[in-house]
Amino acid sequence: MVTPRHRYAQLIATLTSRPGVTVAAVRKRGLGSTALCVDGRIFAVLSSSEQLVVRLAKERVEALVGAARGSHFEPVHGQPMQEWFVAGPGQEKDWLSLAEEALSVAKSRQEERSHDVLP
Repeated sequence: MVTPRHRYAQLIATLTSRPGVTVAAVRKRGLGSTALCVDGRIFAVLSSSEQLVVRLAKERVEALVGAARGSHFEPVHGQPMQEWFVAGPGQEKDWLSLAEEALSVAKSRQEERSHDVLP
């Protein structure tokens, strides 16, 4: 049986081969030292309860939660983060596709920010 830590290590190995993707060098906002980042911004992390947490568009998180595929990430009980999704039990086979989707969202946000910079 593949453990969550091993599955996440596989994600790290796969995604850090992509341009601009790194593993956080230091703890970022309590999300852990193994957070996957692009442009210094976290897009995926393994939570302390060994669940995959990804940052997606708010609407996509709502759709996934509505389909009972997981829940909002709540770093503090009762304060769900609207753009952060925790993959639920039985969703392990989808970890790679969720992380790839989160990477795509992060890159598109990066492009939007670069267009917002005034010359």
